[in-house]
Amino acid sequence: MKKEIHPEYTETKIVCACGNAINTKSTVKDLRVEICSECHPFFTGKEKLVDTAGRVERFNRKYGLAKGQK
Repeated sequence: MKKEIHPEYTETKIVCACGNAINTKSTVKDLRVEICSECHPFFTGKEKLVDTAGRVERFNRKYGLAKGQK
C-alpha cells in the first residue's frame, strides 16, 4: 500500500436512535444511525407481515394450492 493516500482507520462509535452504542473500527468518525439490530423488527421478532389485497389467497386459488400442502 502506498503511504499517505489511504484514510486513517480508527476506533469509532456507532450510536442508534434507540440509544444502543456499538464500538468498532472505521474510516469515518462517530456514526449515528436510525435503526440497529437491537430495535429492528426483523431481529426482535416483532415483524408483522402484511398481506395487501389478499395476494397470498389469490395466488393459492390461482394455482390450486391447499392449506398445509407443500
